[in-house]
Amino acid sequence: MLTEKYKIYNSLPKTLIFSILFIGFIFAFLLDLALGSVHIPLHAVINILLGQEPERVTWTNIILKFRLPKAITAILAGAALGVSGLQMQTLFRNPLAGPFVLGISSGASLGVALVVLTASATTPTLLADLGIISDFGLVIAASLGAASVLGLMLVVSRRVKDTMTLLILGLLFGYATSAIVSILLQFSSQERIQSYIMWTFGSFAGVTGKQLLVLIPVIVLSLFIAVTQSKSLNTLLLGEAYARSLGLTVEKTRFSIITSASILAGAITAFCGPIAFLGVAIPHLCRSVFHTSDHRILIPGVMMMGAILALMADLLSQVGGGAMVLPLNAVTALIGTPVVSWVILRRNSRRVV
Repeated sequence: MLTEKYKIYNSLPKTLIFSILFIGFIFAFLLDLALGSVHIPLHAVINILLGQEPERVTWTNIILKFRLPKAITAILAGAALGVSGLQMQTLFRNPLAGPFVLGISSGASLGVALVVLTASATTPTLLADLGIISDFGLVIAASLGAASVLGLMLVVSRRVKDTMTLLILGLLFGYATSAIVSILLQFSSQERIQSYIMWTFGSFAGVTGKQLLVLIPVIVLSLFIAVTQSKSLNTLLLGEAYARSLGLTVEKTRFSIITSASILAGAITAFCGPIAFLGVAIPHLCRSVFHTSDHRILIPGVMMMGAILALMADLLSQVGGGAMVLPLNAVTALIGTPVVSWVILRRNSRRVV
């Protein structure tokens, strides 16, 4: 009886936190739809989402055709990058691991660059005609690029035990892939160079409703795979040797985690550009809020918190109003830098103590 009461009491704070996060998510979602170059009242936004007629007909087109796809993309990106970062931090047992820090985003960028920059003069027209098939091609190319770097990092991590050395190697791999992209840029046309540079700034606004038909099932399926990995991720926290003694097939689990993390990071990078810091910062914020390392709680928490932060980053990128929008990577860097700095300083203070 006392045990049951303790369990109920212990679950109340986390239930309350999830409730607060859900309310914050709804508020950020509606705010992202309401604010922009044209300010739309919140009650009008809600009426449009419910299928009712607003005061102005143009508001319906603005929300349904432009802002709703952008907001859905931000939600998917925040959840995907957050979960991808959490998976890598657990797999590498490194608190600073993430899609951007370990060069995963750079690998995905290389995959996209190989498709976009090396295409012949007639290929863009063909890809435009293929529509969804070409979008799948970008997802596959980005995911393969991300998986290549992540697999290489995994091989290196088995020989290098020092976390700082691993991070340095991750940055070096990122620089190497960036160097290859730079070489490709030298042999590309001016129009493609400009398009690729704009893509590297990161944006949620470039994803159309048609492309969401590709992005949504890819991300949802990968997130579902990540949820099913919760027990295995918890076991890996105890170390690979102990995990094997508990009956976990480490190699199979590692492959599943690499596949899921690569697709999550690769798909978002393909459509939104290489978005920095969210994959590193979100898992740490979530651990600090929930005070747990249990992935059964962290994965849904990271999804929700990632969606909120991505929506807020999108809002901050439009803070100036008008047609000008700040680069998304500049905003996420401002959000992520304090969190990553806090993690490094906290680790150093623990070593001193």
